[in-house]
Amino acid sequence: MTALLYLLGVVIFVAAILASIGLHELGHMIPAKKFGGKVTQYFIGFGPTVWSRQVGETEYGVKAIPLGGYVKIVGMLPPAAEELVDSVEVDAEGNRVQRVRKSNTGMFTQLISDARSAEWELIRPEDGDRLFYKMAWWKKVVVMAGGPTVNLLIAFVLFLIVFSTYGQRSQEVEPGAPVVETVSQCVIAYTGEGPLRDCAASDPESPARAAGLEPGDQIVGFNGVEVTGWQQLRDLIEDNAQGTASITYVRDGAETTAQTSTTVTARPGDDVGDAVREVGFLGISPATRIVVEKGGPIYTLDAMGTMTVDTVKALGQLPMKVFDVGQAILGLEERAADSPVSIVGGGRFAGEQTSSDVLDVQEKTIFLLTLIAGFNLFIGLFNFLPLLPLDGGHIASALWEAVRRGIARLRRKPDPGYVDAAKLLPIAYVVASAMLVMGVVLIVGDIVVPLDISG
Repeated sequence: MTALLYLLGVVIFVAAILASIGLHELGHMIPAKKFGGKVTQYFIGFGPTVWSRQVGETEYGVKAIPLGGYVKIVGMLPPAAEELVDSVEVDAEGNRVQRVRKSNTGMFTQLISDARSAEWELIRPEDGDRLFYKMAWWKKVVVMAGGPTVNLLIAFVLFLIVFSTYGQRSQEVEPGAPVVETVSQCVIAYTGEGPLRDCAASDPESPARAAGLEPGDQIVGFNGVEVTGWQQLRDLIEDNAQGTASITYVRDGAETTAQTSTTVTARPGDDVGDAVREVGFLGISPATRIVVEKGGPIYTLDAMGTMTVDTVKALGQLPMKVFDVGQAILGLEERAADSPVSIVGGGRFAGEQTSSDVLDVQEKTIFLLTLIAGFNLFIGLFNFLPLLPLDGGHIASALWEAVRRGIARLRRKPDPGYVDAAKLLPIAYVVASAMLVMGVVLIVGDIVVPLDISG
């Protein structure tokens, strides 16, 4: 049963991502056709064609490797650019026909197209008014922004469902003088290599246990200072180093004072990635409660705004994070808990949580919705980066075309013409190669040194 649930989680996640890819490409295709553009192909996946069907002038289909998708729009590059012309022919009617480099909106298929430099689009004379590069700059922006915008809308809808029904749940310490939830039996130094191990016979007894503290005790004083909250007590303990500790607590309505000495041990900061530091240690954790926040569209937009800021910061650190994953694959370091994952890692998360005995059906559903929404948010923001072959690179080209033509009009200079995206292909090759390498590293990392989010 567990294996079936695991498989179900993986299938749901992969199907949702493929659906997101399909909708992303519709976000490109629909406005392109509305503006009169010619779309010859709409495919999910890349590599060998598994199935396809011709409907009008567009071929719809599925390819063997489900890690992307694309729509092929005629005339992405100006055919007048001599370096892009493969050959000039004359058809049976005597019309001049040029073969130009193919281009598309799908990230991974664009990578293959650029890497091989082997596919060309045959532009017919009747296509002259339907070429993408001839569209007004704002139409180009709408077409290219349509795909990642769809991903952001998917993320918004899924997060809205989660936040308006289940809510955001966080764990916070009970207010007031802290109540002891657990007492550590021993002192184990934090190493950063996974969760702390169980106590061994050679480990020293924790100061809290030596003082006789028990779960349910309420700490009201520390070294003569009245304690009113957990953070205050934590600061007092950490600053106490190896000093004497006089702990006043209430048990069964009676106030008692115990004497012990805190010890010094390594502990990480509050946030993932914080440096490990040597601090005073007592060996207790406070009682906590689950806080639920629910909200509608405005709440969701606000939450997604915070996620967007965090994602943009993560994108800036992505190359180094992927490098660290590569180090982990080679066994040179442990894989960081906040390292990025590929679709393989996402599928693994989905399978593990769906087959978990700890979560109920509602919690599993919410996890899957949140996971899928998070992937869509990342895909949408990533594709807006102003670099070819990403959608953001085409958007940047269209905006530059508008600026350049606007400046020319203001200066009463001749129209500088269309922006030739072909001149940016060297950049596209570098970016595409980097994305391919990072994708491979993350997929291998998710297989060899997978992250564990089970607990």
